[in-house]
Amino acid sequence: MKPAAHRMPRLWLAALALAALVACSSSPDKPRPVDLGPAATVVGTQLVWSAQVGANPGAVAPRATADRVFVAGAGNSIVALAAESGKELWRLALGSPVMTGIGTDGDTVAVVTQNNDLVAMAAGQPLWRVRLGASAQTAPLVAGRRVFVLAADRSVSAFDGQSGKRLWTQTRTGEPLVLNQPGALLAVGDTLVAGLGGRLVGLNPLNGSVRWEAPIANARGTNEVERLVDIVGPVSRVGNSVCARAYASAVGCVDASNGRITWSKSALGAQGLGGDDRLVFGSESDSRVQAWQRSNGDAAWSVDRLKHRGLTAPVALGRVVALGDATGLVHLISREDGAEMARLSTDGSAIVGAPLLVGPSLVVQTRNGGVFAWRPQ
Repeated sequence: MKPAAHRMPRLWLAALALAALVACSSSPDKPRPVDLGPAATVVGTQLVWSAQVGANPGAVAPRATADRVFVAGAGNSIVALAAESGKELWRLALGSPVMTGIGTDGDTVAVVTQNNDLVAMAAGQPLWRVRLGASAQTAPLVAGRRVFVLAADRSVSAFDGQSGKRLWTQTRTGEPLVLNQPGALLAVGDTLVAGLGGRLVGLNPLNGSVRWEAPIANARGTNEVERLVDIVGPVSRVGNSVCARAYASAVGCVDASNGRITWSKSALGAQGLGGDDRLVFGSESDSRVQAWQRSNGDAAWSVDRLKHRGLTAPVALGRVVALGDATGLVHLISREDGAEMARLSTDGSAIVGAPLLVGPSLVVQTRNGGVFAWRPQ
């Protein structure tokens, strides 16, 4: 890895860019959300449980397995909830705010804190803690008894899941400005796929060697902000098909078995994607919801009914697509044409991360610490 001193200018630029974006978002001229009108009830839903884990001011995205939901809670803690009932199973305070979303294979849980500590835990007990050389915004990936980390300096590292020993690091140089939001890190078969700049890169998880690179977008423009095209998470994966968004520039799909780009289209969104075997879904910077054909990228439909509502990335659930918004609403829209199917209320604070599918249930967490699970009827 490069010495930390060489990375500091890049991280300061990222912080300055984030401050500028926040300033713009709080402008008094910010567009007002479109009036929603009465809620549709085409799809029935039942609230099966709710829980309160304490405020999540860091907007840490939750993660779920088949039987558990892992969320950030009050007191800089990670909380495990039973997926069927919402019952709290364990809670572990980390001593420092959590910076990333949560990674888990169902047994080991991993996060990165504001102190740049990679922390692994299991059954509510700490396993190990390792200080990273750079900050991270992307949730660690826990797979194959290893913990993989994508850091803000565009390095990817692997750690032994039992001991925390660093196994390898792949470092990538690039533009000096990096995006201060979650990127892409996932396993596809025996390949580790990471978003590095505007590219998806396939790595050998055993040693970090590069197998392929696929550019979703190429950096262009006359200044560092205009050239910012980092891959943003989450991505939509169906088999070997991985579809991703390059920040404010493009959406595209890649065959992760060989790195071949299936298609890439211009798009101006800043949130990740959802999808199924036929369509890919996302929202543009003004919260216009867009669907593309997964096979070729042709536009399937778009709707502007949810404009300026600060939408999360979407998730596909049967015949509906679910998106959270900045006012605590969860919108269920038709997979086929984007028509409203139902509207769900939480506690009035912003939905954090994309909604989760946990068995037959849809689960969201709010910034105020509410966790809600519904079951479509």
